[in-house]
Amino acid sequence: MPAYDIDKIKYGTDAPTFEKALDLYGKGKVTGFEEMAKGFSAVVLGTHPYHVSVSSRNYDRGGCDCYLGQNGILCKHIVALAICAVKRGLPLIEEDREIVRGPACSGKRGELDEEESSSVKEGIAGAMKHIKAYRGPSKIWFSYQNSLSEGCNRLSKIVSGLPVSGQTAKIVVDILLRLDKKLCGGVDDSDGTVGGFIEESVIMLKEFVDIDPGCRNALSALKGKETCFGWEEPLLRIIGYAKKTEMDVGGGVDNGVD
Repeated sequence: MPAYDIDKIKYGTDAPTFEKALDLYGKGKVTGFEEMAKGFSAVVLGTHPYHVSVSSRNYDRGGCDCYLGQNGILCKHIVALAICAVKRGLPLIEEDREIVRGPACSGKRGELDEEESSSVKEGIAGAMKHIKAYRGPSKIWFSYQNSLSEGCNRLSKIVSGLPVSGQTAKIVVDILLRLDKKLCGGVDDSDGTVGGFIEESVIMLKEFVDIDPGCRNALSALKGKETCFGWEEPLLRIIGYAKKTEMDVGGGVDNGVD
């Protein structure tokens, strides 16, 4: 069996590619599946029959003679083969097809009990491990981006399942501050994966406050913070906090009159 599972593939692959790969597998387009010493191979039927291979350790390491595959880009054919390696011909279930599209407010008020809180913290810690600084050669750049996507998708799954309360708003704010620290500490987010998650989470927190005004208290943790791209400002406006500017510190505008 491969070292990855369907969730690993799902969370690390962009939604359009994953959906296309699911479709290929579901329609029986992965043919001639074979095990090799360090991976798997098959012929995937797309626009043409494509000869595809994938590592048994990493779903995003493999080869395909389609245009994307020849240029070192993870394609739907490689992902379809990885899915086949996991499912081994078994039909897809509803959970397999569930796509993560970003953080969204659950709309339900409530708090986490001790066991739920512990599970959420554990999930957050696991997701954060995938969001790390890039220190590798250019040839593994796409794998690095997949790692950022996996981390943010796992976080999206977690926060989208949270009930709305001051307790959970604090959890989301803490996630955003930790991500901001990572961005300032060397995470290369040139494709906007982490920044996009932060911006969508800010929108989600606004919805939290609309549903439960008590969530405003959690936003106070942002006072005095200087973030990478000012994402905290809309949230600070909700609690009526204005950042001090150089003009404020200097005591006003110099009008040139002594």
